Amino acid sequence: MTSPNPEHMSIAEHLGRTARLWRRVANSELEPLGLSYPRWSALWMLRRLGDGISQSELAQALEIELGSLMRTLKHLEAQGLITRRCSPEDKRTRTVHVTDSGSDLMSRIEARVLRVRKHLLSGIAAEDFDALERVLVTINQNAMDYTATTEDDCGTEE
Repeated sequence: MTSPNPEHMSIAEHLGRTARLWRRVANSELEPLGLSYPRWSALWMLRRLGDGISQSELAQALEIELGSLMRTLKHLEAQGLITRRCSPEDKRTRTVHVTDSGSDLMSRIEARVLRVRKHLLSGIAAEDFDALERVLVTINQNAMDYTATTEDDCGTEE
């Protein structure tokens, strides 16, 4: 199979291909440590948002279905990297906590992830990177606005 010619790709194809390639490179760094990109993403987001958030809050922050997150958390728990507990405020809610082993692993992974990021972004001027970030934020916001608008329009008859 030949690679598609990047000159003939739409912006959506470029974004999708870039995300897949980034994920492939990241997985090559994460796999020796027993992690996949989804598992690392869940740990990283948990670290960013703070220990003890609910599973549903974590799924929402990752923009994934709760069922997908539950499978990921099951693996992380089996690896001893997280624990899940009943919330003291609401017994129906489970909170997620990084273990000491999970924190140690995240510290080791951080250097690998930063190395990947540095390599993938090499050759991009700071002002170009800033412009790219602004454009991506705008595209993301436009997509969220569009989704919200189309969801509001569902089921209405004119």
